[in-house]
Amino acid sequence: MFHQHKARMLSGAIELKEGDVDPAALVQKALDDLQKSVDERLKAVEGKGVDPKLQDQIDKLTAKINRPGTGTDEQKEADAVEKKAFETFVRKGKEALSADEIKSLRVSDDTAGGFLAPDAFQAELDRNVVLFSPVRSVARVMPTGAPAVLWPKRTGGMTGAWVGETQARSETTVTFGQNRYGVCEIAAYVDVSNAMLEDSAFDIGQLLAFEFGEEFGYLEGVAFVNGASQLSPSGFMQDANVTYTPGTDASLVKGDGLIDLYHAIKAPYRVNGTWGMNSTTLGAIRKLKDTNGNYMVAMAGLNNTPVTTLLGRPIVEMPDMPDIAGNAYPIIFGDFQQGYRIFDRISLSILRDPYSQATNGMTRFHGRRRVAGGVGKAEAIRKLKIATS
Repeated sequence: MFHQHKARMLSGAIELKEGDVDPAALVQKALDDLQKSVDERLKAVEGKGVDPKLQDQIDKLTAKINRPGTGTDEQKEADAVEKKAFETFVRKGKEALSADEIKSLRVSDDTAGGFLAPDAFQAELDRNVVLFSPVRSVARVMPTGAPAVLWPKRTGGMTGAWVGETQARSETTVTFGQNRYGVCEIAAYVDVSNAMLEDSAFDIGQLLAFEFGEEFGYLEGVAFVNGASQLSPSGFMQDANVTYTPGTDASLVKGDGLIDLYHAIKAPYRVNGTWGMNSTTLGAIRKLKDTNGNYMVAMAGLNNTPVTTLLGRPIVEMPDMPDIAGNAYPIIFGDFQQGYRIFDRISLSILRDPYSQATNGMTRFHGRRRVAGGVGKAEAIRKLKIATS
């Protein structure tokens, strides 16, 4: 039995007064009203939904995330792991690598357990090689996965003839051959002090890139120009199929000889032609003038960028070209993209040797590079000979 005074509940304002017939019914009604109020509020919130502007932003972000090729963060993270793994290998050896770091490095094809340098390291090496071996900047450079490259070529074309309506047609054939470019290996090593390796502030990758780049660049430059050994790529200056034009003088470079050489190359190759010579020869032809007293060598370029040109085509300094002398071939001209080809098999493989120089406090790094090179179309390039005929 309820007390005659007002009864109050902590959760609401239910009042029971004297004279109420069924107090339990009143309590139930109050609970039902509360439930109804809560349901109405929830339905109101659900009815409004998400703000349209907010939903539009969510849809755009979802579409952007699902778009192909947006895994840049994952790629950057993978590159960082590979670079860190290679640095650890250089500084401390394979034993210091974790299982994940070993997986991130690509094992080279030799049996000595070397690792290929990561992509960023190879890019630095390539820039150094171009600096010391400018033939790469004008020749056609391609990768290869084989110990030799066979390149098909046409050695003879069809020979058609005008015929009458019922006249017999003569047989004609096309003959084909192939050029073979054998992959050769360059090897060198450099010793680095262990104290230097332990210095975390020292960029060991930059050191190795410079050392190997300088040596390999020099060797490549010599081979691509004058290579005649079976152990090196063949050079275009030693290729018997590359013909020459006499320079009209027995000891000097003359303007007439340069013009003859320019026009001895077929027109399609002249369009993309490049002159090659060493610095001494370039200095000599800079002094040549035409009949109006104008220098034949010009300095011009787009956006005020200096470009050395001769008869409208650029000049590339090739330090391994011979000097001007009687019966020498100091200048070459033509389309090197068609005339000379380079094939990279292994950009750079590094082997860390911490034992052979351990008593001297040094670690030896063996570097190797495998590359092929040779003349592609001999008719695309031509030499100038210092001779009257």
